[in-house]
Amino acid sequence: MSEFDPNEHTVDELDDHLETVDDEDVLQTILEAEQAGQDRKTAREAVHRRLEAIGAIDDDRDGVEEGTETEGEYEATKEDVGEEADGEDVDDVEAGDGEEADADDGDEEAVSDESEDADDGTDDDASAEEEDDGLSQPTRDKKHVRALDGGDYADMWVFCETQQGELLEVSQEMLGKARELMDGFEAEYGDDERVVAFLMGDDCEELAEECIAYGADVAVYHDDERLERFLHKPYTEISAHMARGQGTVESTDWRDYDEPRYILFPATNNGRDLSAKVQAELDSGLASDCSDLFIQEEEVSNPVKTGEPGVKKTFEKVLHMKRPDFSGFEYSTILCLDNPSRDFHPQGASIIPGSFEPIERDDDRDGLVIEHDMDLEDDWFRVEITEYDQLEAGIDLTDHDVIVCLGRGIADDPTEGMELGLDLVDAFEDAKLGITRGIVTSSYQFEGHVEEYAKEERQIGETGQVVAPDLYIAAGVSGAVQHKVGMDESDTIVAINTDTDARIRDFSDYFVEGDLFEVLPRLTDVVESGEMTPEAIADGRGGDDE
Repeated sequence: MSEFDPNEHTVDELDDHLETVDDEDVLQTILEAEQAGQDRKTAREAVHRRLEAIGAIDDDRDGVEEGTETEGEYEATKEDVGEEADGEDVDDVEAGDGEEADADDGDEEAVSDESEDADDGTDDDASAEEEDDGLSQPTRDKKHVRALDGGDYADMWVFCETQQGELLEVSQEMLGKARELMDGFEAEYGDDERVVAFLMGDDCEELAEECIAYGADVAVYHDDERLERFLHKPYTEISAHMARGQGTVESTDWRDYDEPRYILFPATNNGRDLSAKVQAELDSGLASDCSDLFIQEEEVSNPVKTGEPGVKKTFEKVLHMKRPDFSGFEYSTILCLDNPSRDFHPQGASIIPGSFEPIERDDDRDGLVIEHDMDLEDDWFRVEITEYDQLEAGIDLTDHDVIVCLGRGIADDPTEGMELGLDLVDAFEDAKLGITRGIVTSSYQFEGHVEEYAKEERQIGETGQVVAPDLYIAAGVSGAVQHKVGMDESDTIVAINTDTDARIRDFSDYFVEGDLFEVLPRLTDVVESGEMTPEAIADGRGGDDE
């Protein structure tokens, strides 16, 4: 019976010990102990190789599951992480089964990064090389960059998306939230960490300065005329390069850490795309489509995170990322926690536009503007846009004080119902009309003067626009979960419905039992008279007519 417990040792230490073991029973005992403990794929393979070496098993991978990978056991190359990284140099792997390459004699693992055999896990067969059409194993040379272990992390980074030479409003919103979080971070922990905006584009230095005005302490930008429009490859490579602190001394001497502690992206089409790619490149996690953030410590007992069953560990400075779940009625809080020998940084999230308020612009704010230095490969720009047509601007329902949303309750007279909704919109100073998917997919017949208001571009919900006005008036809306996702962040929700059991009642601040054809005209009269304002309703001061 072996006294050696593999779960108390690293895979390298296990490998060294296995070289001294020639007894099949002892090796099987070690394998069983590993499977009952950490169950690391690379550890199981190490035992298997030793069993092969002593002739105990054939090459059928007894006791080793193919195609599995235990969390934390990834392949890495240090040069891909950068000089500051603490990653290990290990072999590349075949794309097909993920198993480590063996040396030609089968007795020991190939370890040379310069060996062609180690690179692709194949014998040096010239004829096989000639037959390879490059399609059968398209990812065999792909390297996986492992997360750091014991790295230094600081600051909250915010990707500030631009469009047609301007910062998107969601970029300003994220900077405002980041400013709030990092001010609280300093108060809580005594650490003065910064808000870092990063962006890229054509002639974007002035936009970097604008990021300072909206709350950033540092703005890092990469200027290149080829970056005028979003492109997957260069934007990903530049973002990761910035995050790792790579580049010239002049462009990196403002920081002294390995990677950002936190990173935020907008949950726009481009932001969702970039966030996934950058976080994958940095080998960390991502919570998508978040609507709230806060930082606090968290105590966990998961042995994958603590390293030992039954032990609790407190993680400090954890970014809690809240997002609506698929039902739309509950919220999940996502955490990105380290493993015992593997760090997951930056802790990343993409943010739903309209979730936060930007701070007031201050062009006198002091901040550091840094031009990023990096050579961009021509191959990253293989796709070139030679001409394009610009679509007419659609209807933007975000960033308005009031939204009046109509649902299937207008079915008795669709045209009149639409007219009543528009009358109420006109009564407010800053309001827009929205609709539910039920209207978009219905066969309602609208007269020409209101027909345009029934188009999909005004739809609010999971597959439409997400809004968060001061006042949301839902008339004839049942409150399906898909619709709730699109308006649940509104400050005050007023529902008008004849059905007292309508689901929307559960998440409304005020519920008016009544026919919208009767209630909307009265509400319009009150607003036009000046007796009721959105602020009054939000404060609960709507008077007798509320």
